[in-house]
Amino acid sequence: MGEALALELGRSAVVAGLTVCAPMLVAGLVVGVIVSIVLAATQIQEFTLTFIPKLAAMVVAGVLCAPWMLRTMVEFAALVFRRIATAGG
Repeated sequence: MGEALALELGRSAVVAGLTVCAPMLVAGLVVGVIVSIVLAATQIQEFTLTFIPKLAAMVVAGVLCAPWMLRTMVEFAALVFRRIATAGG
C-alpha cells in the first residue's frame, strides 16, 4: 500500500465520519442556540436546561437519518475493502 493510497483512505475516513456525524451535530447546535436565546430572553440563569432538549434533538436526528448514515458507512466500508483488495494484488 503506497503513501498516496493510505492518505486517500485517511481523508475518505475523515470525510465519511464528519458526514455521518453532521446531522446530529447540526440538530444539537440549532436546538442549543434556540434554547439559549429563550433562556437569555427570560433571564433564566440555569444552563443545565439545554442538555435534555439537545439530547432529544440529537436522538431524533439520529433516528431520522439512520438509514442514510448506515448507507454512507456501508459505502465507505465497501470502498476500503475494494482499495485493500486492489492494493494487495
